[in-house]
Amino acid sequence: MVMGLVVGFMIVMLLVDMSSSEEFGTGNTLKLEKAAEIASVLAFNAIKNNDKVGVIFFTDKVEQFIPPKKGKSHILRIIREVLAFQPTGKGTNIAGALEYFNSVIKKRSICFILSDFMSKEFDRPLKIASKKHDLVALRIHDTREDTLPNVGLVPMQDAETEKMIFVDTSSKKVRDNFAKNRLQVTEKLRKLFPASGVDLIDITTGTDYVKPLINFFKTRGSRR
Repeated sequence: MVMGLVVGFMIVMLLVDMSSSEEFGTGNTLKLEKAAEIASVLAFNAIKNNDKVGVIFFTDKVEQFIPPKKGKSHILRIIREVLAFQPTGKGTNIAGALEYFNSVIKKRSICFILSDFMSKEFDRPLKIASKKHDLVALRIHDTREDTLPNVGLVPMQDAETEKMIFVDTSSKKVRDNFAKNRLQVTEKLRKLFPASGVDLIDITTGTDYVKPLINFFKTRGSRR
């Protein structure tokens, strides 16, 4: 268990991406499972600081909002919901989730966004939210998403749109273009967050998230 991660905040908000793209993982852990575990740890640690904790589950829409409250029973409810929640949507709309968050949480909070950030543009609501709140982006991804293996002609289905296409992975050009596009997406995110005043923690499935979190908050503490 990671102790003492969040210090000195009255409200802790968790924005948890429950979209279908989160149901991917090439190791023993799906991105969604990793996100749920981290969200549970953050919620549990809020008890130690006597903070209020709330959650927004989102896909291509806001699925559920649990208003921030204190107390062990409330935290346990949040953890149960994080681990067992079944969304109705498949896509990802981070902009919509941020806009909703901005509208319902008026007091300054620390907000953890747990997602792979495979979403349409969300620059503007991100910047607006970061002016009102302290945002931390927890980007949870899988290394297999960055490259294509050479395994011939493969049917691939978009988990969110359910569109099926056939990809010739034996083509070096196809593999190189895929890797290039993924790198561009990653670099764009790594520039967007600091430019918007948002801290970023990169976490991959199949790896321990405790050390990156501890290192981040140590560094964060030294900046304050």
